[in-house]
Amino acid sequence: MVRLGAMGDVVQTLPAARELRRRFPRAKIDWAVDAHWADLLIGNPHIDQVIRVPMRALRKRDSPLAAARKALGLIGGLRKSRFDIAFDFQGLIKSAALASMSGASRTVGFSRESLREPAAEVFYSRRASTSMRHVVDRYRDLASPGSGASPPNSSAFPLPDGGPLGALPGRYVLASPQAGWGSKQWPPEYYAELATLLLREFGIPLLADFALGQEHRARVIRSIAAEGSVVPHSSTILGLISATRRATAVVGVDSGPMHLAAALDRPGVAIFGPTEPRRNGPRSPLIEVIRAPGALTTYKRDAQPSPSMLACAPRTVLSVLAPILAR
Repeated sequence: MVRLGAMGDVVQTLPAARELRRRFPRAKIDWAVDAHWADLLIGNPHIDQVIRVPMRALRKRDSPLAAARKALGLIGGLRKSRFDIAFDFQGLIKSAALASMSGASRTVGFSRESLREPAAEVFYSRRASTSMRHVVDRYRDLASPGSGASPPNSSAFPLPDGGPLGALPGRYVLASPQAGWGSKQWPPEYYAELATLLLREFGIPLLADFALGQEHRARVIRSIAAEGSVVPHSSTILGLISATRRATAVVGVDSGPMHLAAALDRPGVAIFGPTEPRRNGPRSPLIEVIRAPGALTTYKRDAQPSPSMLACAPRTVLSVLAPILAR
C-alpha cells in the first residue's frame, strides 16, 4: 500500500487496508507512509509492517549525489521485500513512482480520470475505474472492487490509543483550526466568538489545538475571546488522538483532525466551504456538516478563507452543538 499523507488522507485510507486484508487474508501487507504520519498506523491489525518514508529528508536541498543515495537506499529496501502487488491510493507522480520502483510484479492505481496528476498512470500496470463518490469508498473499491458504498463502521478505522500531552479540562469542545490551505479555514475571530458563546451559554471552554510549534495561533484566538473561554493546546499526533477521544464535541473544517474525529466516533460540526462534503466529508453520522447555500466547489488552494467559509456564522455552529452539549 502506498498512501504517503496527509493526516486525513491516511485516516480515510484505513478501511481500504481492511478490504485488502479480507481479500488477501494470508498475505503480508505493508504500508508506505510519510514518516511524519506513521504514528496513525501504530498497532493497525491489518498491516504487517509500516514503511516510514522520510519525505522531509528527501525534500532537503542536498547535492544530487546525496539525494540519489537517499532515494536508492529507500528503493533498495523496498525491493528486498519482493512485493507481488503495489496499490497506489494517492494518485500522484511521487506515490505512483514509489509503487512502481518497489519492484512489485503488478502496480495498481486509479484510471486517468480519477487521478490528481494524470501523468501518474504511466507507472501502473493496471488502471482501475470506480463509480464511487466519497474518497473512503473510492479507496475501498481500489483495494477490493465491488466493495460498495456502505459506510464502514468504526472498526474499519483502527487508531492507536494515543497519550495525553499536557493537562486537559474536564469537559471541552475541541477545535483544530489548521487546514491544508487557507480557503478551507475558518477565521480566528470566528473561533473566538464561538468560544465566548460556549462559555457564556454552556460553561464549556474551547480547546484550541495546534501542532507543536504553532502555539502562537491558539494564543491569537484566546486574545480576542472572552477571558477563560479558550484553552490553548499543542500536541503530537498521539496527543491529538488522546484529546479527541476525551472531547465532549469537536468543531473543525475539511482537515485531518476532523477526519480523525469522525474515525473516533466523536460528535460535532464540520464546517465546509470550497470542498465538496459528499466527496471529502467526515464519514460519520455523529458529525453534522455545515455548508453555506450556494457554496462554489473548487479545489484552488487560495491563501485566505473562501466566502463560503465566512458565511458560516459561529451562532449557526453553536446551534448544532447545543443538543450535544446539553446531554
